[in-house]
Amino acid sequence: MNWIEIKEKYPEQWLLVEADKAHTTPSKRRHLDRISVLEQCSDGSSAFKSYREILNVFPDREYYYVHTS
Repeated sequence: MNWIEIKEKYPEQWLLVEADKAHTTPSKRRHLDRISVLEQCSDGSSAFKSYREILNVFPDREYYYVHTS
């Protein structure tokens, strides 16, 4: 999915996501082209906790905790 699709499907929610396809722009910003939602979280703290846990298991993958506001 892309970010617009995720915001439509998961409005106003904290999510743990993985960047399936991404690139860095010339201005050094990370642009996520294709994103998978891994978990819906109740709040920012639980999203961050899930992020830390999965990053410890799979440190070479690109994960983010985000809010779809």
